Amino acid sequence: MATFELYRRSTIGICLTDALDGMVQNGTLSPEHAIQVLVQFDKGHLHTYRFCDNVWTFILHKVFFKIDEREEEIAKLKIVACDSKLLSQ
Repeated sequence: MATFELYRRSTIGICLTDALDGMVQNGTLSPEHAIQVLVQFDKGHLHTYRFCDNVWTFILHKVFFKIDEREEEIAKLKIVACDSKLLSQ
């Protein structure tokens, strides 16, 4: 099994794929951009992730952000995310 298959079959990989599919279907994201996101996901250096009380926390190392033509490398990035539906309750 290739490494990307292992990552994509993880809970976070499945959720990412589902989210990208939804964005492509509603026209928010082009299929080409969705594939680019998955390729970057396959290459990523996810150090730690956890899901507790409906909140995802991700800690990534060596993250690259590209906005327009500018690219920045960040040594360590922490992302905290939750389901927006839970915020309205």
